[in-house]
Amino acid sequence: MKSRILAAPMLGALFLGLLAASASADPVTHGDLLSDGYVRAMPPNAPVAGGYVTIANKGSQEDRLVAARSTRAGELQIHEMTRKGDVMKMRELPDGLPVPAGGSVELKPGGYHLMFMQVPTPFAEGETVETTLVFEKADEIALPFEVRAMNATPAADQGHTSDHSGH
Repeated sequence: MKSRILAAPMLGALFLGLLAASASADPVTHGDLLSDGYVRAMPPNAPVAGGYVTIANKGSQEDRLVAARSTRAGELQIHEMTRKGDVMKMRELPDGLPVPAGGSVELKPGGYHLMFMQVPTPFAEGETVETTLVFEKADEIALPFEVRAMNATPAADQGHTSDHSGH
């Protein structure tokens, strides 16, 4: 009986150790969604910044990014940017952003993105902005967004230019 009493705390400590080790080495995972994100550094006195992340849904059911929040911003919105001819149009997606089953959605400059609004202190390159993504089914994911250079682009998108450099 004594060995069972000792085994439970030891297994719990082992699980927590494995969880901590994997959290620092791998992308953040939660259920069937995984994410890795960044924000662009902001010029002085800028009140907004763009946040970018790739969300992969390896599950068999669609999910939806319904909200996001950060203590570094007064408001965080899910946005879509589209181009019609020479006109760029940005709008909030109040119903969130679907993430298809077995697929992924990339939030990137010039497309879907998170809009960090009412930012009291501009994000500086090298910082981390703690953010929580809220999903309809997968619940919440705490995700650190690395602050990259003002002109940063996704690694897979090197060479892409966008006139959406303000965020």
